[in-house]
Amino acid sequence: MIEVKNVYKSYDELAVLKGVNLSIKEGEIVSIVGASGAGKTTLLQLLGTLDKPDDGTIIYNEANISNLSKKQLAAFRNQSIGFVFQFHQLLPEFTAHENVCIPGYLSKTPKKDIEERAKELLTLLGLGDRMDHKPAQLSGGEQQRVAVARALINKPKIILADEPSGNLDSQNAEELHQLFFKLRNEMNQTFVIVTHNRELANMSDRKLEMKDGIIINESSIN
Repeated sequence: MIEVKNVYKSYDELAVLKGVNLSIKEGEIVSIVGASGAGKTTLLQLLGTLDKPDDGTIIYNEANISNLSKKQLAAFRNQSIGFVFQFHQLLPEFTAHENVCIPGYLSKTPKKDIEERAKELLTLLGLGDRMDHKPAQLSGGEQQRVAVARALINKPKIILADEPSGNLDSQNAEELHQLFFKLRNEMNQTFVIVTHNRELANMSDRKLEMKDGIIINESSIN
């Protein structure tokens, strides 16, 4: 599904990624671990087409995304990639349902279909009775589930998550982790997760450890 081949990335004089190679299969849950500054988030940003590598290639389903224009990349990102961040990034003036719909409105899918899918996703994630609540009226765990529903609205091929449970208490973190596996099992959803949470990392299908801009170890959990 995804092939990362000999990818390098620097910012000014700082070399962040130093020849990363990585393969991700459809339906996998892959965790990326390592100390701060190892290059984890930079790799996730490149996978998410939020930045481009200085050298090397990133291939999605045999298509080299490095060759796409900014406009093409934006369209690809909207349709193929979902993002979940540590701090939910929900818009406070909108309801849970409206927050989930926003990426869908940017696609070419009919508005009615987007709004119906948002309701279905929120119900699936246990928020059927919270759709009309604004973020301030939701718990941290509920807000993160809204963020997951938002990431799923355009039926992306992959979800990239950056410390998704880093701002949650242990119970809500556990519920979020179980949710990822529920989505993988029921929807064959692919996840790449940057995390410092050992429990989540050890639940994943594969755990990749990064240090000084390269992957130094890979272990299959299952």
